[in-house]
Amino acid sequence: MGGFSQLGTTTGSLIEELQQLREYRLYGRVAGVLGLLVEVAGLDRVLSVGSRCNLVARDGRRVVSEVIGFRQGRALLMPFGTVDGIGLGCKAELADSDPVIRPTEAWLGRVVNALGQPLDGKGPLPLGRAAHRLHGAPPPAHRRRRVGGKMDLGVRAINTFLTCCRGQRMGIFSGSGVGKSILLSMLARYTASNVNVIGLIGERGREVQEWLEDDLGPEGLARSVVVVATSDEPPLMRRQAAYLTMALAEFFRDQGEDVLCLMDSITRFAMSLREIGLSAGEPPAAKGYTPSVFAELPRLLERAGPGVDRGSITGLFSVLVEGDDHNEPVADAVRGILDGHVVLERSIAERNRFPAVNVLRSVSRTMPDCNSRAENEVVNRARGLLSTYENMAELIRIGAYKPGSDQAIDEAIRYYPRIEAFLAQDRAERSDFETAYTELAEILGLSVPDNPDSAASSTGASGAEPKHDVRAA
Repeated sequence: MGGFSQLGTTTGSLIEELQQLREYRLYGRVAGVLGLLVEVAGLDRVLSVGSRCNLVARDGRRVVSEVIGFRQGRALLMPFGTVDGIGLGCKAELADSDPVIRPTEAWLGRVVNALGQPLDGKGPLPLGRAAHRLHGAPPPAHRRRRVGGKMDLGVRAINTFLTCCRGQRMGIFSGSGVGKSILLSMLARYTASNVNVIGLIGERGREVQEWLEDDLGPEGLARSVVVVATSDEPPLMRRQAAYLTMALAEFFRDQGEDVLCLMDSITRFAMSLREIGLSAGEPPAAKGYTPSVFAELPRLLERAGPGVDRGSITGLFSVLVEGDDHNEPVADAVRGILDGHVVLERSIAERNRFPAVNVLRSVSRTMPDCNSRAENEVVNRARGLLSTYENMAELIRIGAYKPGSDQAIDEAIRYYPRIEAFLAQDRAERSDFETAYTELAEILGLSVPDNPDSAASSTGASGAEPKHDVRAA
């Protein structure tokens, strides 16, 4: 029966696609090519921004393109592939369908490109009946549920010092080579979520297969959909991969699932928007980023979060800070949109402590309201010791501090190595809420009473609305 049901679903979707076919085709001609920008004449009255066209190259190859603007009565198109073989007079056919996807739950365990085409060699993807727009709108703010209970991310440093709730959106801010991808792979494997939707935006093509096999692993891939757009692909493909990632997360959220949406990285998504904007003639603003970049970032990121009636999207978005400047334009804009940020610091990675999370510079806006009083006491005690040590770190390292001069500093020096060892975690190790808080409390000589409500919410088993309010920035 399952086979007949799947056949019926596929047949129904094919019939819907056939009904959308036009009785005739409209086409224009290529009137100019400059870099990745193609000017098309003859279709300006039927096209709009976001429309699709198929450019027919000299060798008959069709290149899907998207309208990004208009200039002097001509449509400006940018292709999803290369412009090789496209010249003056080439045909530009108006595409039949809008940019939509038709996912099903059978997409779990698959790897796709930005156009929703399979990359894993496992055959074609089944199509669902309903079409889902790539450029979806977030649920109305006044109808959204509040964030849910705590979500176990499996990483000690984040579970204790930066507790994340279901439906929260967190940014992972890092320079290059500081361990961002390793941390994301740990989160993808160890987070207590029903479904993972992972977008690899502008990543190194060489590392994709290694990441899938070694970091994510078969068990993690089985409950994930992975969208890949490598760094050598055109900017439209990198931008589309981010939209597809979010659209897939919304599909599973609407099925009532608690979805973990991982995107690496938002910076490369912003870079693709910058390339598109500059090609269309948009004036550059901060560090060459065009104004449309900062308008598009909240449109994408606001789509993550709690649903209206059921389901949620917990978003973890990496931000590659340029030149280790955590105040550069994209990092600053994203930090103001999200519900918290995890800062990975190069100086911590250089002393071989991974994940290199600087807990003093990182913030979760659902803390401390999502924790019990005893848990907050443990975290605040540890933060205080770390802060005291870091304030005197330079004097301690050069031997300028004399032991016994200050009791608080002496105490911080005594506890600091043990807290640092607690924050370190091997990539093959998982740590849950209960174990992490117990270990930290033992280090500090404190006790954490059992918290059944906290334990239930950390496993994602509790469907009750939370009793806390999300704190303002």
